[in-house]
Amino acid sequence: MIIETVKYINLVAGLLFFVLYFYQFFYLLVPYIKKEAPHKPVKMHRYAVLISARNEEKVISTLVDSIHRQSYPQELIDVYVIADNCTDRTAQMAEKAGAVVFVRNDMDNVGKGYALDYAVHRIFREKGEDAYDGFMVFDADNILDVDYIKSMNQTFSDGHRIITSYRNSTNYGTNWISAGYALWYIRESKFLNYSRMLLNTGCAISGTGFLVHKDVIKRIGGWKFFLLTEDIEFSIANAMEGEKIAYCNDAILYDEQPVTFKQSWTQRLRWARGFLQVFGKYGCKLIKCIFTKKSTTCYDMAMTILPMIFMSLFIFIANAFALIAGACCGEDWQSLAITLLEWVRNGYIMLFALGAITIISENKKIHTSGWKKFLYLFTFPIFLFTYIPISIVAIFKNVKWEPTEHLGPSVNPTKIENNKIEDK
Repeated sequence: MIIETVKYINLVAGLLFFVLYFYQFFYLLVPYIKKEAPHKPVKMHRYAVLISARNEEKVISTLVDSIHRQSYPQELIDVYVIADNCTDRTAQMAEKAGAVVFVRNDMDNVGKGYALDYAVHRIFREKGEDAYDGFMVFDADNILDVDYIKSMNQTFSDGHRIITSYRNSTNYGTNWISAGYALWYIRESKFLNYSRMLLNTGCAISGTGFLVHKDVIKRIGGWKFFLLTEDIEFSIANAMEGEKIAYCNDAILYDEQPVTFKQSWTQRLRWARGFLQVFGKYGCKLIKCIFTKKSTTCYDMAMTILPMIFMSLFIFIANAFALIAGACCGEDWQSLAITLLEWVRNGYIMLFALGAITIISENKKIHTSGWKKFLYLFTFPIFLFTYIPISIVAIFKNVKWEPTEHLGPSVNPTKIENNKIEDK
């Protein structure tokens, strides 16, 4: 009886998953069956680059240097580093590298959102609201491809007011943790945001590497997104306003990923808690917008803040309890265990396939040896499975924002040019 019940639960959950997320499987085909729209004539725009940095003395100069090496005219770029509650030499290193530094000390309002809001209001006050056409936002550990701003400006010239970019990684090959992050971000860029862009639906900001038109900032009144996942909050708020986020596939950003499980646990725990915060604040309104505005973007964003991990968590718990109950009631616990293992196997195969498709498609953009690509493909599903205990803890734990320590790129940043980088 218990076995049949569990099989029924798994069948219903599987069908529900297929119905809710089938469109993302369709996204896998879009880059190969649809072409990009032709670009409009390029206009030269003036940009303010905003970098929120807390104790980032080891990496901040590398990012500023990569901005100064851009093929886009330097006289149209001003770099602002917000040294946010720093206790190291971040401010001095950023200033030495040629950035304008804003020192901010406010331990009551901690986080990237507060730092960005401070910077925007200070620039408006000191420079005027129309000093810049747009604001680019990066994290301190980022490095930009030499044509990054040139490519973003092309998409900006097409009339898009919010644009995100291709998120690559500087340390894919360090270990299974950094590779897990990196492969997920590459998959997100190519098979989520790029497909959304080609279908003329709204994309989503993913942490770093995006451009916002000054008029959007003025409409919002600064940067008013302060939850633990301020990027997703920003994406959803704009989706409900009908403001489509665009994507530039040619603008490539390199990001440093965590390399220890402790760092990864802390960071992803914040993300998991942040998704719960965003769903609690926007969930009902977002779902309502799906029907009132007939918005596919709002549906897509709803599936983003209610990710498949929670459904997977439910299935895992149901199977585990059934296994325990069956053993206590004298049922065939071996069959129950096999049922649970089948769920794990099916999930592993699906995630492995997603990883394999991404590696085959983006092989030339993944900067590590072939054997590491092959090896970390097998650990990719395991990395994502670790979201299950993280999601459980996030439900009950009050999570606060904590900085992630960055050590610097495992590739030579001076060799990042036209998406070609060399190992140190």
